[in-house]
Amino acid sequence: MRMTNKIMQNNSLYNINNNKLLQDKMSTMMSTQKKITRPSDDPVIAIRALRLRTNVSELTQFYEKNAPDAESWLDVTGKALSTVSDVLKALSAEANKADNKEKGVEDLQIILEQVKSLKNEFYATANVDYAGRYVFTGYRTNTTLSFTETVEEQPKGYPKYEIAEQTKIGAFDTVNYTDNAGLDGINQNNYGDPKYDNKTEQDIKNGDIHRLRLSYDQLKSGADVKIELVEADGTTVNKTITPDKEVSVNDNPDPYQQLLTANENGDSLTIFVPETGEMLFSDAAYSQLEQDVTGINGTETEIRVTYTKDEWKKGDLRPEHYFACKGTTKDDAGNDKTINYNQEYLEGKKNRQTIEYDVGYNQKIQVNTTADEIFTHGLDRDVDDMERALNDLAKINASVKDLEKVLGNLSEEGKGEGDKAYDDVKKQLDAVKKSYEYKRDNVHNMFGKLITKAQKYMDDTNVAITDNGTRSQRLDLISNRLMDQKTTFKTLQSENEDVDIAEVAIQLTSTEFTYNSALMATGKIMQTSLMNYI
Repeated sequence: MRMTNKIMQNNSLYNINNNKLLQDKMSTMMSTQKKITRPSDDPVIAIRALRLRTNVSELTQFYEKNAPDAESWLDVTGKALSTVSDVLKALSAEANKADNKEKGVEDLQIILEQVKSLKNEFYATANVDYAGRYVFTGYRTNTTLSFTETVEEQPKGYPKYEIAEQTKIGAFDTVNYTDNAGLDGINQNNYGDPKYDNKTEQDIKNGDIHRLRLSYDQLKSGADVKIELVEADGTTVNKTITPDKEVSVNDNPDPYQQLLTANENGDSLTIFVPETGEMLFSDAAYSQLEQDVTGINGTETEIRVTYTKDEWKKGDLRPEHYFACKGTTKDDAGNDKTINYNQEYLEGKKNRQTIEYDVGYNQKIQVNTTADEIFTHGLDRDVDDMERALNDLAKINASVKDLEKVLGNLSEEGKGEGDKAYDDVKKQLDAVKKSYEYKRDNVHNMFGKLITKAQKYMDDTNVAITDNGTRSQRLDLISNRLMDQKTTFKTLQSENEDVDIAEVAIQLTSTEFTYNSALMATGKIMQTSLMNYI
């Protein structure tokens, strides 16, 4: 093969260019600290880099975003539940104070004010939020659990809710009632009124009345209220019970007096009391209801009560978080805006609205505690009952003190037994004292029941605290594992993509030396040509 100068020049330029390319490659690797700059440099490294970067990106999302967000949510919930626990402990302690029969009416009223304050704090805690999202309201994180001041901005009669409250026969309880035999309001100024004549302690009556206490009071009067006995499928109504009458607590006779009379006569009577949100049953009516419930499907038969409430105040729990209902409000233009909530509840599909975070590959963790686990209507209604009972006790206690003064004044005037005026007042005093004892025992029993109920609420809270703490511990374990996984994948990514700086530096120096040597060799070769010999 004949080697010409042209061939040597071309070969030299080709080799110099290859050395220059290699030097550029080494220089690029040194600058970027990466093995490749484009997939074609090394397809195997490129494919592995894509996979590892995807893994690192996912782990970064889990570890640096999802897990901290979930941890913050759980932390806010845990602190709120801790506050609830402290409130319930304080409430139980106050109820224990009132359980002492030596406490006077004034002392009990002071204790009740403390209980009401604790109750308000209990429900206020339910509106705690995390980053603008309310933590106890399930999927409706943009809605408070209870009404705020904004409810008072709506026109009278709005918002209006048609509520379907679903319960069981076990929700029935009894309310103790004392009939004062018309001695209500008697005092030292009017004790001589003919309407109080011939009243004795034998006229005082006391008894228990069966009731279904609904979740709300101050219900709409005159609205269609009905009780339905619903079969297990949630849609078949076996029987509908309409209250025999609607009676206000201010009527005379009041609903409780009418029920006591019905029990004495053995009559079947059902009364709806809108102010207190109670469905009252005589013994005969309740016995028939038990038979109807048992005849359908045993004690698990659903009792569905449908009613309307259109008077709300700050602190009332929003029904959309608890019941199937239809809410109507006024929009800015003054038009009715109606929304149906939780209609699936009526079909027996009441699923808890749990919020879950993706915190790992195929791993989710629940971060929320729903309101029905903790913030039921029971505490609010219990305190309302106690407040009414204590008000009745305070009124009869005032009557006792007034009649004692009257009797003392008569004694000072020299009047005693055998004197008609003295005997009449003595009979009235004995009657109101008997009424007072009944009412005092009722208040005492209610405070005793509050201790038991507060303990139940505390047990529910402790379960929620335990569940929340368990989730937090699990999240900590997952976060630690995510940190280890992220470190592992970061290491693998570095090993796959990053260069060894020392090795590349040596190679770059070697490449530079080779390049310079090639230039020198080519320069010497190119100095000699055929012209040197002519």
